[in-house]
Amino acid sequence: MIILNKIRFIIIILAFLSVYSTKAQVENENVQQDTLQSNDVLFKELDFLEFRGTHVVDAAFGTSLLLGDYPESKPNIFFRIGYKYHINRNLNINLSFNKYNLSVSETLEQGYMSFDLNLEYMVIPHKAFTPFLFGGYGYNASNYFEESQTKLQFGLGLEYMVMEGVGLKLFGDYNYVLSNELEGLISPANDESFLRIGLGVNLYLGGNKRKEQILNQIDTVINSNLIH
Repeated sequence: MIILNKIRFIIIILAFLSVYSTKAQVENENVQQDTLQSNDVLFKELDFLEFRGTHVVDAAFGTSLLLGDYPESKPNIFFRIGYKYHINRNLNINLSFNKYNLSVSETLEQGYMSFDLNLEYMVIPHKAFTPFLFGGYGYNASNYFEESQTKLQFGLGLEYMVMEGVGLKLFGDYNYVLSNELEGLISPANDESFLRIGLGVNLYLGGNKRKEQILNQIDTVINSNLIH
């Protein structure tokens, strides 16, 4: 009887140790998984900062086209210069000055400018090649501010990093003017909208402080994992 009780006691102890060992192993695996996920996010942020930076100066040129019921509408010139600030690796806020002409026919055209404020989302910013989407609100005016209108705009594009800190981009934006007419070019019966397509360059600056913070976070996560 005493022997049976000892055997039962040993079995209970072994079962307890087995359950505890399994639980500890699962917890350790969960910690390692959390560490890997955390490190993956941090390394992607580092990759973003290696390719790009927190501040961006951008310039572009291309063509603008009046939309709507204008069969004789002709493409015309378009130029942009702007500044972007990256809130995080995916999202930035940007302000740009745009100068462009709209032509209804060979003989009728008008010059415009706009100040556009956009939010831009980069799909895979830790890669050299990424699509991006943007949209926002703009202030549109004819030359010498003889007339002005507000507008909404949205667009998409592609960026490719040709070297560290320098990216080439191709993009297009659709603009809807919140007014009945654009300096007489658009009649009240037609849609007040135009399209701009551009090829440009992004010059990335800054990001060193954020790099240091991320490296410190990675070290902290690794050291914490070693303790576990």
